[in-house]
Amino acid sequence: MSEKIIHVESIGNVRFRKNKRSKNVSISIRPENGVVVNFPYYVSYRFALNVVERKRSWILNHLPKIEEYKSKRTIFNETSTFNTRYRKLVVGKNTSSDIKTKITSESINITYPEHIEVNNSEFQDIIRTTIIKALRKEAKEFLPERTHILSEKYNFKFNKIFIKNNKTLWGSCSGKNNINLNLHLLRLPDHLIDYVIIHELCHTAQKNHGKHFWKLMDSILGDSKKNSKELRNYSIQIY
Repeated sequence: MSEKIIHVESIGNVRFRKNKRSKNVSISIRPENGVVVNFPYYVSYRFALNVVERKRSWILNHLPKIEEYKSKRTIFNETSTFNTRYRKLVVGKNTSSDIKTKITSESINITYPEHIEVNNSEFQDIIRTTIIKALRKEAKEFLPERTHILSEKYNFKFNKIFIKNNKTLWGSCSGKNNINLNLHLLRLPDHLIDYVIIHELCHTAQKNHGKHFWKLMDSILGDSKKNSKELRNYSIQIY
């Protein structure tokens, strides 16, 4: 992958990526990455920039969503209450000149020196990175075992299971019946974790979201769309 960052007037910095998987020019706006333009290697940067210019009004219309997202993100500090499934986040100051992180069996400990402001964006990113490490560890311990229990209980068979830090999907099932589960599932209530796992297990039998899929889901969970609606109250990216 080859990329350039180009400043576009009124939009700001835009990341242009030449991507082997791209078949045309596509524009995405993500809170973590800003405006990103993916396009094939045979397309020039100039052409991709012209596409951005043509889509200027669409981009400007969607940029405020990034600020809205940022305003919802928690600023972690000494008084924050945040728990993963098995651990408690503990933030505090230290007498060192460095930020220190440590994950124990019961806590996620992060300390920072006096000269750093707790709301510093880089420090907040370190906190989130450390939380992700803890979630990944917990997810690897919990999700495969829970998936095997549910698959045996409801007579499903799957191939392999993978734990991912996906930005948009709670889970997915491939054509080869490999199940991908998001480590952020560990932030959900138990019944919604089971809902997502059962959802993907049902895809080993029904590959689409047609009536037969939902009939299968309802045979296990009752009103499965009630769980689907509840899941929409949670965001993978905002915590």
